[in-house]
Amino acid sequence: MLRLLVGDEKRSRDFGRNLLYNSSMTLKHTSHAVYETKYHIVWCPKYRKQILLADIQKRVKEIFWIISEQYEFEIDKCEVAEDHVDMLISFPPRYSIAEAVGILKSKSGAIIFEEFPELKKKLWMGHIWEQGYFVRTVGEHITDDVIRKYIEKHSFSYKQLKFEGF
Repeated sequence: MLRLLVGDEKRSRDFGRNLLYNSSMTLKHTSHAVYETKYHIVWCPKYRKQILLADIQKRVKEIFWIISEQYEFEIDKCEVAEDHVDMLISFPPRYSIAEAVGILKSKSGAIIFEEFPELKKKLWMGHIWEQGYFVRTVGEHITDDVIRKYIEKHSFSYKQLKFEGF
């Protein structure tokens, strides 16, 4: 458990419960981190082809859930349309956004091509997904303005550490 020493008395406070924002946040723990991150990620099949139909669409969604379990990702919401994937996801901070998206796209692509070989005729070059993706970080009650205020007021006084405005 992470600890933060606060005040002249060097009282330790539980970093994951007493210090962070508010009780409506869902904090997750790894052996060396406490975090709450969510990302909205969107990506498309190569050439934005409408190939994610019926059985393929259903299987792609299942594959994402399987991959997420293997890598400790948490999918909040996942929609697979004919021409794109739209996902709200959280993952441990040991992964960068690029790594997490890369894992989802590469692992799913290999399985999809193996299970649906007819797609290779529509998508030559052996890639199902476009290289690019859209990503946006998602905050529940914590905005960039709140973070700015915290940083401005946090001229690191050991006498008190308050999160005013939270």
